[in-house]
Amino acid sequence: MNPELTPTRSYRGLSQEERRADRKARLIAAAIAVYGERGYHQATVKAVCEAAGLTERYFYESFPNSETLLIDSFNAVTYSVLGEITGAAHAAGRGRIARSRAMLHAYFAALQREPQSARVFLVEIRGVSRAVDQAFDGALRAIGREVARIVAPPGAPEDELLQAGVVGGVIHIALRWIDNGYAPDIERVVDSALRLGTVLSAPQARLRGSAA
Repeated sequence: MNPELTPTRSYRGLSQEERRADRKARLIAAAIAVYGERGYHQATVKAVCEAAGLTERYFYESFPNSETLLIDSFNAVTYSVLGEITGAAHAAGRGRIARSRAMLHAYFAALQREPQSARVFLVEIRGVSRAVDQAFDGALRAIGREVARIVAPPGAPEDELLQAGVVGGVIHIALRWIDNGYAPDIERVVDSALRLGTVLSAPQARLRGSAA
């Protein structure tokens, strides 16, 4: 029998591919919760599977190892937050400062609302391996480009170093804020980060050295 003509088996209305995708999504959600509570290095495959309500067999169906799951969990958190902040920016109107404030407020609000996700995004991703570091760097580059696209003046040349500095600076503000127990209040944190973030929305200045 031609395998291309064999119908996909279904269970409870879901195809095999849909069930596999559902199990993978459950494992990612469980990993975010477990890593956020215990830390990546203290978490085991068994603990993640128990939180997902699945056996370890299904873990290895979806992921070759725990590092891959960490990267996928990080990306799930990162791009979910990125979607929130870009949505907030578009809802804020055309003003670059208003957009910048809206993005920062959405970002810090998401971290405060989902502390487990914040830990995966900001803490657990660091220093695990080269592959994980590359995933982190790739996500920061994508965030920097998207933020610059929204808030930079029209026609401004892309400056990846400046983007990296702004995104990294905002992340460090977030780390200090979380370490302080989410104090001071979110509006003050947004104000502080906005002073840094508006560098991307300011007209480009040309700095020239002068002889003393």
